Amino acid sequence: MAERCAVVGIGQTHHAKVRDDVSMAGLVREAAERALEDADMDWGDVDAVVIGKAPDFFEGVVMPEVYLADALGATGKPIMRVHTAGSVGGSTAIVAAHLVASGVRERVLTVAFEKQSEGDTTWGLGGGRSGSVGAGGYFAPHIRAYIERSGAPEYIGWMVAVKDRRNALKNPYAHLRLPDITLETVRDSPMVWEPVRRLESCPTSDGAAAMVLAGERVAGGRSKPAAWLHGTAVRSELGQFPGRDPVNPRGGRDCAADVYRQAGITDPRRDVDVLECYVPFSWYEPMWLENLGFADEGRGWELTDSGASDFGGAIPTNVSGGVLSSNPIGASGMLRFLEAALQVRGMAGEHQVDGARTAVGHAYGGAAQFFAMWVVRAEKP
Repeated sequence: MAERCAVVGIGQTHHAKVRDDVSMAGLVREAAERALEDADMDWGDVDAVVIGKAPDFFEGVVMPEVYLADALGATGKPIMRVHTAGSVGGSTAIVAAHLVASGVRERVLTVAFEKQSEGDTTWGLGGGRSGSVGAGGYFAPHIRAYIERSGAPEYIGWMVAVKDRRNALKNPYAHLRLPDITLETVRDSPMVWEPVRRLESCPTSDGAAAMVLAGERVAGGRSKPAAWLHGTAVRSELGQFPGRDPVNPRGGRDCAADVYRQAGITDPRRDVDVLECYVPFSWYEPMWLENLGFADEGRGWELTDSGASDFGGAIPTNVSGGVLSSNPIGASGMLRFLEAALQVRGMAGEHQVDGARTAVGHAYGGAAQFFAMWVVRAEKP
C-alpha cells in the first residue's frame, strides 16, 4: 500500500435478533454515527462511503446503497457498493482501505449490515428459489469430511460453541447470550444438519458495523490510538472445479499467505496476538486454523482441544463471541475486521486481550470460495 492507512473510528449496533425499533436506514446510520463520533468527525468530513451487504434477496430491497445514501451522508459524494457473499463485510473494508492507501481519498466511511428480520434468509441463500437447504446444509458435508479426515473427536465442535458463547458474555454488542451453556447442552441440542447441532450453529441477526479509515496525515495527529493496516488481501475461486478441496480451499490458503507476506508474518502462531475469524458453525474454527496456517492439516482440532484458542490461550480466537454469537450476514466479516482493530487499539473492553499488538481479521463467503483478510497493528507500517 502506497499510503499508510489506519482505522480511526469504529461503530456497531446492538445485534438484537429483531430491531423493529429502527428502519434499515436507521440501523446503518446508528453504526455510522458511532464510528464518526469515535473518529472525532462529522458527516461533512467524509470524502466517500463504501457500503456492503449480502444479496439484495435477503431483505428484498434492490440496490439498497441508493436508498441508504442520504442516511449515510453520501448525498453528492461517491458511494460504492461491494458484494462478495458472506465475506462481504471484510471485502467492503478492504475496498475502503484501498481508496485511502491509493491516495484517492483521505477519509472514508465504510458500513456493512443485514436486517434479516425483514426477509427470509434461507430463501435468499437459495438465490431466491424455494427448497434451499440453507448454509448449514451446504457446509455440513464439508464438516463431516473434515472430521473423517482428521479423526477429530465429536466434542471439539461442542467446545468451540461453549467458548465463543461464553466470550460473547463479555461483548455488549453480541446478539446471542447463553450464560448457562455447557458441553452437555450443546451435545443435547437438536441435530439440524448432521453433524451440526443447533447450538453449534450461528444465529440470524439484525445489525450493522461501521469504520472510518484515514490516511497518515489525519490518523497520525489524533489523541486516540489507531489501528494501522499492515496488509490486506482478497481471493476467490469457483465453487466447483475438478480437484477443488472445499474443506481446505486453496483460495483461503493463498489469501492468508498474501496478507502474511505483506505484514512480515512468518509464523502466525508466534506473530499473531488475536485472531478474529469467520466461524458460522463451530467446526470451522479448527478447519480455519489449518487453512490460515496456524496448524498443520488435520491438526487444527488439537489446538482447540488444548485450549490454545481460548481467551488467555496462545492463539485467542473470536474473543468477541464471533459469528456464533452475532451474525448479521452482510456485516459479519466487517465485525471480524472491526474487532481485530479494537484489540490493537486497546479498546475492546471486557474482551480485550492484554498486550495485543498484532491482530488478524478474516472473512469467508459463498461456497467457501470468497476470502478477505487484513492484518492490523498498533504501530505504523
